[in-house]
Amino acid sequence: MRNDTFLKEMGKKIRAARNEKKLTLRELGVLCNLGHDAISRIELGQKDSHILTLKNIADKLNVDVKDFL
Repeated sequence: MRNDTFLKEMGKKIRAARNEKKLTLRELGVLCNLGHDAISRIELGQKDSHILTLKNIADKLNVDVKDFL
């Protein structure tokens, strides 16, 4: 799988988890101490993120980071 395809698929999973929790980009950004624009770029597959950033997002959404992979 190409990297850009992987990032887009991962972003879709993050967006689905965020929507399931009924959080806006801004709300998740505040919880994760990230800008809403950074969350948006991750969800769109436009930003490659450190594993610790992904773990932080997963923790705030109460999911396992493996669910994003």
